[in-house]
Amino acid sequence: MYIAPVDDIAFTLKHVAGLKSALDQGAFGELDEDTVDAILHEAGRFATDEVAPLGDIGDKQGSKMVDGAVRTPDGWADLYRRWAEGGWNGLTAPEEFGGQALPHLLNVAALEMWNSGSMAFALCPTLTMGAVEAIAAHGSGNLKAAYLEKLVSGVWTGTMNLTEPQAGSDLAALKSRAERVGDGSYRIFGQKIYITWGEHDAAENIIHLVLARLPDAPAGTRGISLFLVPKFLPDAAGNPGERNDLFCHALEHKLGIHGSPTCTMIFGDGRYGAEKGAIGWIVGEENKGLACMFTMMNNARLAVGMQGVAICEAATQKAIAYAKERTQGKAPGAKATGMSPIIEHPDIARTLLTMKALTQGSRAISFSCAHAIDMSHATSDPAKARFWQERAALLTPIAKSFSTDAGVDVASLGIQVHGGMGFIEETGAARYLRDARIAPIYEGTNGIQAIDLVTRKLPLSEGAQVRGFIAELKEQAEAVRASNTPELGETARYLDRSIIDLEEATEWLLDALAKGETSAALAGATPYQRLFGLALTGAYLAKGALASVDDGQGANRTALCRFTAENLLAETSALKDRVISGAASLEAARAVLG
Repeated sequence: MYIAPVDDIAFTLKHVAGLKSALDQGAFGELDEDTVDAILHEAGRFATDEVAPLGDIGDKQGSKMVDGAVRTPDGWADLYRRWAEGGWNGLTAPEEFGGQALPHLLNVAALEMWNSGSMAFALCPTLTMGAVEAIAAHGSGNLKAAYLEKLVSGVWTGTMNLTEPQAGSDLAALKSRAERVGDGSYRIFGQKIYITWGEHDAAENIIHLVLARLPDAPAGTRGISLFLVPKFLPDAAGNPGERNDLFCHALEHKLGIHGSPTCTMIFGDGRYGAEKGAIGWIVGEENKGLACMFTMMNNARLAVGMQGVAICEAATQKAIAYAKERTQGKAPGAKATGMSPIIEHPDIARTLLTMKALTQGSRAISFSCAHAIDMSHATSDPAKARFWQERAALLTPIAKSFSTDAGVDVASLGIQVHGGMGFIEETGAARYLRDARIAPIYEGTNGIQAIDLVTRKLPLSEGAQVRGFIAELKEQAEAVRASNTPELGETARYLDRSIIDLEEATEWLLDALAKGETSAALAGATPYQRLFGLALTGAYLAKGALASVDDGQGANRTALCRFTAENLLAETSALKDRVISGAASLEAARAVLG
C-alpha cells in the first residue's frame, strides 16, 4: 500500500528546490515552515488513507457509459467531493475567488501525492486547476464572476478541448467552428477527442475550454479562438440551469488510467435545445486563443511531470516491499540458512536504487521548476522576474519529459523486480506501467518537449540563461569536492564530467542553431533532453546530500547520491556523442525507413 513520503517531499521542497530560503526571505508573505508542514502532512494523510485505497478499484472497474451517462468507479464521486471540501482545489487560486494563493510549489507537491494514490483520479482536479489559471489570466470580468468561485471550490470541474481526429499535435489542422450570435455569445460546433474527464458524475457542472475557429479567422494557428462552454448554462442565481448542446459520444478503451473517463465530445448537433450549437463565450480575444490555452498547458506540462514522479514513487514503494518479502536463492555472503529475500541480491539492490535515484531526481527537477514559477511572481524587480520566468521556461520541458520517461522506466523495473508476479494483474505492479505510459504522450509528446527545449529555451537571452544555469551546476560540483566527504566517493568526478558533457552539448546545439542547421540540432534534441535531466539529477541529489549532513536521513541521501553518480551519470558522455555526432547517420539511414 502506498504511503505518502511526506518527509522526503518536505526536504526536497525546502532544501533542494529552494523553498526554505524563500520563506526565510519573506517571499511568500506570512507563510512559514509550520504551515507548509501542516499542509503536506494533511495532503499525505488524505492521499494515503482515502485516495490510494480506491486506486485499484478505479483501475479494475474503469469509468463506464450507462444509458448515455458516464459513471465513475465505485466511491470515486464521493471521494472527489471530500477532496474538494478539503479545499485542495484552491491551493494556488486567487483569494478573491475563494483560493488560498499559496505557492505553486505546494500544489505540485500535493499533486504528486494525489497521483501516487491514483493518477486516473488526480487527472480531474489537474484539469480544473488549469481551467482556473486560464480564466483568471484571460477571462472577462463577467466570466470570472460567473465561473471562478465554483471552479476554485471544485463544485464545478474544468476540461481542455484541443484534439480532433485530424488535429493532434498540429493544431493548425483544427476544424471545430464558432459562430457569433450577436449578444456577445457564440455557438460552437465540432468534435473533440481524448477529452479527460469530459463527462462524469462527480460534480454538478463541467466547464469546457474549447478551441475553435470563427468564419473569418486567418488560416493556421493564428486563427484559433478559445471559448468557455459549460455543460449546464448557469441560471440567474448562478446555479446549473438549461442543458447546453454538447454531450459525450463515447469513452475510449485505454491501456491505463481506466478510472479517468476519456471522452469523445460532440458540440452543436442539436441533441439539446431547439437551436443547434453549444453556447459559449470568448476567453481572451478572437483569434488569440492559442496564447490563452498555453497558460493552461504550460503548467499542465509540469503537472504531467508530477505524474511521472508520482508513478516513480508508488512503483518504487511497491517493489521494495515485495523485494523484502520475496525469497529466492541464497544471496552472496548471506549468513542465514535457506533462501534470501531478493533485496539482498546485488542485481535487485541495484535495480531498486536506480528506481529511487530516478524518483528523487525527477522530484527535485519538477519542484525546482515550480519554485522558479513562484519566484517569478514573488518579485517586483523586472530583471529578476524575467530571470525566474526564463528559468521556469528552461526547466519545464525537462521536468515534463525526464520525469515521465522515468515513470515508464521505473514502473517497468518494478515489474521486473516482481518477476512473473509483476506480469500478473493482481499484484498491482502492472497498473503503474499502464498508467505511466500516457504521460510521455499527452500535453505535448516528449519529442515535442525536446524540440521546444532546443529551439526555444536554449536561445533565451541569447543563451545566457542556460549558460548561467550550467555555471550554477558547476558550483554545486565544486561544493561536493570542497566538502571532503569520504562517503560521497567519486561523486565530484562523475558530476564534473556530466556537467562538462552538458556544457559541450549545449554549446554545440547553440552553434548549430546560429548557423541555421536546425535539422542537425533537432536530430540530437531527445538525447540532449535526457542528458540535461541526468546531469540535474546528479547535481540535485548532491545538493540534498550536502544539505542533510545533520539530518536523520543524511547517510541515506549521501549513499543514494554516490550510487547515482557512480552508476548513472556515465551515460551522459554517450548522450553527448549522440547529440554532436548523430545527425549525419540519421540522415544517411532515412532510406531504411522506405
